[in-house]
Amino acid sequence: MQRRKFIALLVAAPAVWPVVSQAREPDRIRKVGVLWGQAHDPEWLERFAAFTQQLQKLGWTEGKNISFEIRHAAGKPDQFPAIATELVEANPDVILAGTAGLAAIARKATNTIPIVVVNAGELEGTGLIASLRRPGGNVTGTQILSPELMSKRVEILKQLVPALTRLGILEPITPAGITTPHYIEVLDDAARSLQIRIHRVAVFSPAEFTAAFSTFVQEGDQAALVISNPLSFANRAELARAAARSRLPTIYEVRSFAAAGGLISYGPDFVQLARDSASYVDEILRGTAPGELPVQQPTKFELVVNLKAAKALGLTLPESFLLRADEVID
Repeated sequence: MQRRKFIALLVAAPAVWPVVSQAREPDRIRKVGVLWGQAHDPEWLERFAAFTQQLQKLGWTEGKNISFEIRHAAGKPDQFPAIATELVEANPDVILAGTAGLAAIARKATNTIPIVVVNAGELEGTGLIASLRRPGGNVTGTQILSPELMSKRVEILKQLVPALTRLGILEPITPAGITTPHYIEVLDDAARSLQIRIHRVAVFSPAEFTAAFSTFVQEGDQAALVISNPLSFANRAELARAAARSRLPTIYEVRSFAAAGGLISYGPDFVQLARDSASYVDEILRGTAPGELPVQQPTKFELVVNLKAAKALGLTLPESFLLRADEVID
């Protein structure tokens, strides 16, 4: 079934939400700095709407007791350090960072302003936190990486390609995203348990997507996995087309890739992660130190299948596989 489409006007539409609790210092408008990799991407708008609506439920209303300073450098990642510095100079009470890479950039500009990461592939291996249970410092948020999640992605590809022995990994490189060595180790371990060898290809721009998939094919890779970060996310439609041209079954970490034409995605609900991050911001604005807020890890994941992409690849997906899917895109 089709997922309910997001109405962009929701961002601006007035709504009445129950106030759970009153914010301290009601006469002072608190400022939330937002550092994001996208500008007007519909997916970003949906996530930000979920975040602000949840804040409103928690008692924070824009223009009344909270305001937002939004910064982004879509398409120009080299500008993020300057933009992060500019955001810090605006003196926000807390910074909401879209990824671990953006949090790291913000951390270089300030080690005192609290930073909440909406969805990090991994925080533990970045040096931004001391531990998941007690982050310490000024950074906390959500970490997605888990061995179980990565193993499941590889298992899904193995189900689609039973003879799979070589797996291509497309690794986008951008200052706004961090792929830690531990992240790759977890992926490697997941593949090794199924006797699959991984073959990593780094890309630095969308112009390299087609060449990367051509390399996978030339090297005998039978399927591919795309790591999600701001570079791949912003160009997900181009990635889906490059994968289709190579005729390689490809799995993605985020639903948006499947919605943009990719074959399959398996991962958490990123809109829900944005909604959950409002609780972090709320607690920090009420006086809790970010270093005392444990990093969360999602436990619910969704499998999304794009039937049109499967047909283009000549894949016939078993009925049992489709019945397991949380969403099937026609």
